[in-house]
Amino acid sequence: MSAADTFPKLLDAAMARRAGRPAFREKRLGIWQTWTWREWRDDVHAIAAGLHGLGLGRGQTLAIVGDNRPLLYGAICAAQCLGAIPVPVYQDAVAEEMGFVLGHGEARIAIAEDQEQVDKLIAVGARAPALERIVYDDPRGLRDYDHARIGSLASLMEAGRAALARDPALVEREIALGEGGDVAVMLYTSGTTGQPKGVMLTYDNVLTTCANAVAFDRLGEADEILAYLPMAWVGDHVFSYGEALISGFCVACPESGATVMNDLKEIGPTFFFAPPRIFENLLTQVTIRMEDASAPKRAMYRFFMDHARRVGIDILDGRPVGAADRLLYRLGEWLVYAPLKNVLGLGRMRVGYTAGEAIGPDLFAFYRSLGLNLKQLYGMTEASVFICLQPDGQIKVDTVGPAAPGVEIRLADSGEVLVRSPGVFKLYYKNEDATRDAKTADGWLRTGDAGIFDADGHLRIVDRAKDVGRLTGGALFAPKYIENKLKFFAYVREAVAFGADRDFASAFVNIDLEAVGNWAERRGIAYASYQELAARPEVLDLVADCVARVNADLAADPALAGSAIRRFIVLHKELDADDGELTRTRKVRRGFIAERYAPLVEAIYAGEARGRIATDVTFEDGRKGRIEADLEVRDMPAAGAVGRREAAE
Repeated sequence: MSAADTFPKLLDAAMARRAGRPAFREKRLGIWQTWTWREWRDDVHAIAAGLHGLGLGRGQTLAIVGDNRPLLYGAICAAQCLGAIPVPVYQDAVAEEMGFVLGHGEARIAIAEDQEQVDKLIAVGARAPALERIVYDDPRGLRDYDHARIGSLASLMEAGRAALARDPALVEREIALGEGGDVAVMLYTSGTTGQPKGVMLTYDNVLTTCANAVAFDRLGEADEILAYLPMAWVGDHVFSYGEALISGFCVACPESGATVMNDLKEIGPTFFFAPPRIFENLLTQVTIRMEDASAPKRAMYRFFMDHARRVGIDILDGRPVGAADRLLYRLGEWLVYAPLKNVLGLGRMRVGYTAGEAIGPDLFAFYRSLGLNLKQLYGMTEASVFICLQPDGQIKVDTVGPAAPGVEIRLADSGEVLVRSPGVFKLYYKNEDATRDAKTADGWLRTGDAGIFDADGHLRIVDRAKDVGRLTGGALFAPKYIENKLKFFAYVREAVAFGADRDFASAFVNIDLEAVGNWAERRGIAYASYQELAARPEVLDLVADCVARVNADLAADPALAGSAIRRFIVLHKELDADDGELTRTRKVRRGFIAERYAPLVEAIYAGEARGRIATDVTFEDGRKGRIEADLEVRDMPAAGAVGRREAAE
């Protein structure tokens, strides 16, 4: 066998030193179950032999859809053993979205977690004509289905083991044919501006970038990660699959999406990654708990958190801090910080990353002030994730760090960030025009992001290049920056800013139902639905206070002082991926929202006091409906008039 230039070769090569160590954990029926590396490798080979018996071969695609499960990660590796291309699919995708990916990706076989995913795959129908076979992991509810086209993963693995008993070298021969330049995985983009594109990453792409990142953060077999984000997201594929195979750390899979926070506390990962939304949700939980706490506890929390904001980050980064401040911070660690980190499940975290979109500076500083080594990661699917990494001791709130190991970065004349690295993708599947648009002739990847370098060579991402604009008066307008500052507040779940080529900036706001609902109940404010709560004048006052604080921060930044939010609307419904308003990675589809809610945008800029809207929605059970609302447009005072906020911070 040649050098370990593919993941299956790497897995086999590592058996001698890690065969008995834990590779995966999975919580089922409330009990954590563990696979050693040898046990998981044997399951991978059994799946591979079973898929070989179904005719899966080199260059063909295998779809995988479901929550994070050791055997679904095993299916990814099994496809790679055969030279096939795994295509993870977002598990919360509706049938139409799934149909596009499976049809475009020409998947012959799909491995699904359970009945829900099987039903969607069956519903795909004519949109995926190449799909011949569906294999399911969880058999519950599937006994009476027509098994001419579907079968269980257990049966597939049993057939695979029988094939290996007859021909023990079957899978090894296929693995030996693989090479570093082969396509390792196809991951679809989130589709923020159109149909998703199939990004083809080679082993050379993923192995090189993962190895560099493992060395950068000194990850090893003693580390552990919680795998809970979609397997179809490049971040999960790199962190929970690629880096695990290289470093040998253990990957823990939660029981379900509903139990993630509890499972996080039980595992206490040493290595953790999450998009900003997760950290926003965790902060919301803290805020709610503190609002319900006794007055002495609230006072103690505020006192020590104020101290943490002053000196916590300096202590974490090894900068000089006075002895009295260090002693007080140590007392705060005992009384507040350590208990809080344990409640969040981050008490053992040695290194953590946030990625997917920019994190608000205030939110980022909150976690680092607790002593958590949280760092920003700038990357994208087409770069095998890594573009910028923040070295320990060089963390800045407003930058994403210098170029990651092996990565070159330069700025185009337009300010767009261009990248060249071993991780830059091979091509978009069946889309030569998009591939040419994404890469220059000399191999530079166009990121679509606007950025600037600071004096230390750290990159600051301003916004998406196409989204950065100016108000009619000439003031700079960076919508994502404004949105992130709004979302720092526990009461704001989502925000969408408008203002390019307009006289002033404005925003749509989604309230956080849990946080605002808790706030309302403690004040005796009655409501029967999200729509009713969002329309309450007291809630509008609460959101206005958050907006005023953002405006005060913007006023302190000379570059953005002119883009203060002058008017806003609290939307009557939550923005939803099922309604096309968010991508499956929770990114705002700003253009789609501007078009869908055009009457509200026009009401804002026409100076009207109210805006009327009728919106088609998709309910959780798949039914369609329509919501109508007459929404108040709130005006904001001049920047600097910051209201009183009654929440614990």
